[in-house]
Amino acid sequence: MCTDKREVSAAADPHMSEEASPALDLSRVNAALADTIFHGKLHHFVTIDSTQTRAIAEAQAGSEGGQVYVADEQTAGRGRGGHTWSSNPGTGLYVTVLARPNLRADDALTISFAAGLAAQAAIREVTGAEIDLRWPNDLVTPGPGSLKLGGILTESAMQTDGLLRYAAIGVGINLNHTVMPPELEAISTSLRRWTGKTVPREAVLIAFLRQLHLELLAVQESPAAVRQRFAEHSRWVWGKRVQVAEQDGYTGVTLGLTAAGLLRVRCDTGQVREVRHGGVREAL
Repeated sequence: MCTDKREVSAAADPHMSEEASPALDLSRVNAALADTIFHGKLHHFVTIDSTQTRAIAEAQAGSEGGQVYVADEQTAGRGRGGHTWSSNPGTGLYVTVLARPNLRADDALTISFAAGLAAQAAIREVTGAEIDLRWPNDLVTPGPGSLKLGGILTESAMQTDGLLRYAAIGVGINLNHTVMPPELEAISTSLRRWTGKTVPREAVLIAFLRQLHLELLAVQESPAAVRQRFAEHSRWVWGKRVQVAEQDGYTGVTLGLTAAGLLRVRCDTGQVREVRHGGVREAL
């Protein structure tokens, strides 16, 4: 069932100036998802605190997999590592998918890789632009001086047998922002600013969900194959000079992924370390 829910609205960020995307046509989106696990499971919110928070609550209450929670605006959007996510009305894609894949908890990181690959393919399909994937969960512009276009937050729960109980896959993509908050101006951008073209939110949502359907099937078939494809589609996995903000902080050159999907870095000291908590940035 497709639902359209309205909640109490909050004022937009005064630092943002942008053109809102047209309202979503839920019937058209649902029709485009007819052959996917998401068909008939769309939940739309004009304003919500966080699609991620809602999805997790629904998961804990027993909702089946395939539910999609999409919002025009979030008042308390969340990113990885406890960061907030600016989610102004109608300018970006703010969506969380509730999945119940038959996977071991050790493969939870691979779900974020799958979502990144799905977002990359969707953006290519709709805009023709080729974005990059920064390990483990960021959508960025390619090349030196990359800017963040979006992010992925996957939160999961484990069963006693070591299998995943559920995964809430949250995705935020900056689509049509024309101005970024001053504190983000130097590190982020939007697809509109980068490509010079307005991006249709509905088309990106449809393309992303269709691609994610395929990627979730691929993860269940072979998590290792998905990790390999992520490495092939990310310029950050091999030979990228990075700085890592974990433990005591270090810089070095990336050396691929471990079998579990952790990023390997040969430090300037010669030591090889495995990045476990993200915080990977380009080293100047």
